[in-house]
Amino acid sequence: MKNIWMWCVLGLLTVASTQGQTANTTSKSPGPTATPKNADKDVQRGELLARFGGCHDCHTPKVMTPTGPQLDTARLLSGYPSHASLPAAPQGVIGPTQWGALATNDLTAWAGPWGISFAANLTPDVTGLGPWTAQDFIHTMRTGKHLGVGRALLPPMPWFNLEALTDQDLRALFKYLHSIKPISNQVPQPIPPQPPAVR
Repeated sequence: MKNIWMWCVLGLLTVASTQGQTANTTSKSPGPTATPKNADKDVQRGELLARFGGCHDCHTPKVMTPTGPQLDTARLLSGYPSHASLPAAPQGVIGPTQWGALATNDLTAWAGPWGISFAANLTPDVTGLGPWTAQDFIHTMRTGKHLGVGRALLPPMPWFNLEALTDQDLRALFKYLHSIKPISNQVPQPIPPQPPAVR
């Protein structure tokens, strides 16, 4: 537990130390995106927050390689692929004393006691965050509700962890998301939990 705490503190210090500084591209490992060197500082900050926050883990589809799943760089942050077939979740696996969740092999869909949730399209396309404003994004992250008033954001989305970010950080993250390639991908609505089968 102590080691996890130390890594979290080191990670937070790393993010904090980069605020207001120009990114040093010679010491950074290559990331999943290619933000130009002359990009707006808010966009650079937003990209850093997206990478550190693990946004690609669930919101970017993956491709299988000999070394395991890798980010599909042609579909960055486009969410659960609308054309993908959803595998059947095995019955009787999720429960209070069993597994808490299952995920598709690219981590863009999750099944749990809440039903099935799909990672949203975060690109600036009309099927993603295109129609949203920065204030819509901030309200969603602060309330855990779609556009601040709609349905609840479902696991595994850690919206409650974003409370640590300032409005300025959330605006930077939104600005970065609006700077990436728009991808048309209409993500399905969540599927509510199914009642247990009657025997």
